[in-house]
Amino acid sequence: MIAPAPGVRIWVAAGVTDMRRGFDGLASLVQQQLGHDPFGGALFIFRGRRGHLLKILAWDGQGLVLYAKRLERGKFVWPQAKDGVVSLTPAQLSMLTEGIDWRMPARTWQPEMMG
Repeated sequence: MIAPAPGVRIWVAAGVTDMRRGFDGLASLVQQQLGHDPFGGALFIFRGRRGHLLKILAWDGQGLVLYAKRLERGKFVWPQAKDGVVSLTPAQLSMLTEGIDWRMPARTWQPEMMG
């Protein structure tokens, strides 16, 4: 993943999101349910019900950018809150996108040993 610029706010949408949503659906969710401006330069992170897919919505000054990642094994660790947003640091974002639980740094799956 490309690292966010210094000072960029990173918001995780608590709960689960319908991963069929695209640019417009996620931007609407940011405005109406999270109470933030999707065109303000912050990153907004969403996770699907099964926990293996996430999407990040960002405004880069020219248009919306949508980053998606699907883990083949393991899950993305998510806040326990049912709704609202949680702020992350860039280091926590890095661990989150790698499938590492930042509360207790360990992968949610272990790679197979190569013989």
